[in-house]
Order: sequence, then C-alpha cells, then structure tokens
Amino acid sequence: MSPVIYEIDAWPWLAGLGATLGTVPPEVWDEVCAPGIDAVWLMGVWERSPAGLEVARSNPELQSSFRRALPDLHPEDVVGSPYCVRRYRVDERLGGPEGLARAREALRRRGVRLFLDYVPNHVAPDHPAVAEHPDWFVRAADGTVANGRDPFFPPWPDVLQLNAFAPGTRDATVAALSGIADQCDGIRCDMAMLLINEIFARTWGELAGPVPAEEFWPHVIGRLRERHPDVTLVAEAYWDTEWQLQQQGFDHCYDKRLYDRMVHEDAGSIRKHLGAGMDYQERLIRFLENHDEPRTAATFPDGRARAAAVAVATLPGATLWHDGQFQGRRTQMPVFLQRYPIEPFDHALHDFYRAVVVAAAEVRQGQWRLLETAGWPDNPSHQDLLAWAWDSSVVVVNFSDRPAQGRILLVGPDWAGRAWRLIDRLDGRVFERSGSDLAGAGLFVDLPPWGTHVLVRE
Repeated sequence: MSPVIYEIDAWPWLAGLGATLGTVPPEVWDEVCAPGIDAVWLMGVWERSPAGLEVARSNPELQSSFRRALPDLHPEDVVGSPYCVRRYRVDERLGGPEGLARAREALRRRGVRLFLDYVPNHVAPDHPAVAEHPDWFVRAADGTVANGRDPFFPPWPDVLQLNAFAPGTRDATVAALSGIADQCDGIRCDMAMLLINEIFARTWGELAGPVPAEEFWPHVIGRLRERHPDVTLVAEAYWDTEWQLQQQGFDHCYDKRLYDRMVHEDAGSIRKHLGAGMDYQERLIRFLENHDEPRTAATFPDGRARAAAVAVATLPGATLWHDGQFQGRRTQMPVFLQRYPIEPFDHALHDFYRAVVVAAAEVRQGQWRLLETAGWPDNPSHQDLLAWAWDSSVVVVNFSDRPAQGRILLVGPDWAGRAWRLIDRLDGRVFERSGSDLAGAGLFVDLPPWGTHVLVRE
C-alpha cells in the first residue's frame, strides 16, 4: 500500500518545541505518529547557507513576505532557505547527524518511516562544489555561474545552477542521494521535472551544452538502486510530467492536477482525472497543502475542505498531509523562517482529520474501483457525487455546495445474496441494506452540501 506521509517543517517545529531532533519528547513523537501515518517527512534539516542567508536578509521582496507571515519579525527569525543547501549534513542547530539518527530510531520504534529532501537543480553559493568542481555548473555568457531557475520565473538569487548534462553532476547526484538514503527511508526530490533532458535543454539552451543520449533520472536512479534498492523516491512534479517521471524511476509523483481541480473545479472534472489507469494512479501522491501551497484552511471553504480531505485520503496512491493542516493553521510560512505565528487551534477540525486518517487506513484495502452514479430525469444532482469502492468499503463525496441524491452503481457480484450493515466510519451511522437491492439498483444516497460517506460493510 502506498504511504501516508506527514510533512513537518523541521526548523519552526523544533523551535516551537524548544528541542532538537535528538531531544523531541516521546509524547510528541506519539502524537506525530498517530494511527494511519506511515512516514514523516522532516523538511529542511540540511545545513543552510550563510551566503544564502545574507541574500534573504537583503532582498526587499523576501523581507516583505516574511513580515506578512510574521508581523513581529525579528532578524533572528530569518534562518535561510532549506532549498539553499550548503552541505547535505544535518544542521548542527537542529541536532546534527546524531540527532537525526535518534529521530529516525524514534520513528522506527513506532513503525513509521523517515523521509528527507534532496534538491537536484541547484546549490548554495558557498557549496564546496562551486570552487572544487566548476564544470558541474551552468555558466552565463559572461562566464559567471548562473543562478538557479525554472523556465517560467526569474532566477532565484540565492542559489547557483547545476548542469544536468555534465557527467560530473550526475555522478555527484548519485553520491549525494546515496548519502541521504543512508540516513532515511524515503527521499523527496525538489522540482524533479527540471532535470528532464527536454525541459533542461529548453531552459538553458546552448549554455547547457550537448543533450546527453541518456535521461538524467534513469541514469541516477538506476545507480542509486544498486546501493539502496528499497529507498522510496518521491518527485515534486508539475507541467503534466508525472507519468514521464514515473517511467524514469520515481515511486510517486505529486498530483498537482488533482489539487488544482479540488481547489477550482467540480466533481465532473475530478471524476475525469480519476479515470486514468491504475498503474498511473497508484504512483501519484495526493495532497491539499504542503509548504509550497497556501494553507487549506485559508484556501478552501470549510465544507469543501472536508469533502476534499475525505477524497484524497481514500483514493489510491500515496497521501501527503502537512503539519498545521489538522490544526487549522491559515498562514503559509515562508520556508526561511524559524518561528510560526501564533494561531488558534481548531480542535474540531483536528478531530475530523484524525478520524479521516484512521478511517482511510481501514478502507484502503484490496482493489480500488471508480464507481458510476445514476439519477433521475428531473434530478441531475447525482453528477455532483464522486464514488469509489475498495474490497469491503464504499466512499461517496458530494463535491458541491448543494444537496445531491443519486444511486451508486456497485461493481461486482459479491453484494447479492445477503443483507449488509454499512457503517460510516466518520460519524458512526449504520445503514441496513439488502444485497440484492445493492447489486441491482445500487446504493441510494442523499447527501447535504459537501457531505460524505465512508462506508465499511459488515
């Protein structure tokens, strides 16, 4: 089964605890490793760059974003970007390698895996490779090392661009990933699509040199797997490159398309997205927020957010939750900061998310099937219903702001021949239904706006 991953922004989380990675209290790990969570992604543990920090402290645009998140910003709150990496060594201020080893052991004792980051596209200006291996970098027309960028935005001023076409860069990537894999169970690769040959060539043109015959990721991942065959690799992926990156060796890729549809579109759009083949669906990672996206509580109306949460939790593929999402945090934190703003804790929302995570772990068993819905000529509201089944469960989501009624057409002959108790794992309601009726006309549902059923049959 694909993992359920809980992302923690390591620096502000630890600062709020007054702890390092090696001194997190056991009861805090117990809360993090709640039932239904399979992995913890500690985002931003690597050594941050002093040179990059100076850029961040002198950049007016960045400073403005910091003050929007923290109106009482102090200079020491800015600790630098976790994606401006000086070395892939755990920052001593967070506990160093020894602290990370203790954190990993604490997670392992609770049956939870550890995920960490890798940034393949760029490094900090004071990364040792800048002086020691100048051939690893893209150089501008004037001979200076280019700042890192993607093709649709201005360059990032605090990082320098690695050349994905340089053999030395590829070898160094294998070595860096192998070193990270020694310390964890899974690696999330930042902006992985930027290293696809066609995208890299389009971004950098002649500055990158000749396009290699072999793609970047198959070369790197193939060699990494020789040393670490079981490490899980997650690609941050955009621009409809998910399938391509899956074929190039990643276990899971961000499902940004589903996220956008959850935010902006309707049930029909989401249903169309879920019609893709299972070999693709099972290797996506579903999310409603992460450190790059606005907070769910600030982006979705409450009902829509809850309906979307039930959907992403019970779909095939991996699931990504973000620290603060369950508590209802609304401020999207710039990753440069070491301190969260003070925000109210939404206990009802926290209880809801915890119930969803536990229910999802129960229902996501066996084979997944997208189900059709049916209605009546004078009531087309069934088109707002999303429905799917696992072996012993049915999930129905009214993804609209109005009531919806319809019949869920259940697949498979094993419904007929007996009576069934359908128990909703989110609210405890019990529905007694005839198997013959379910196998014939289907399951009738009547849901309020943004209403859901997570039904387990007994």
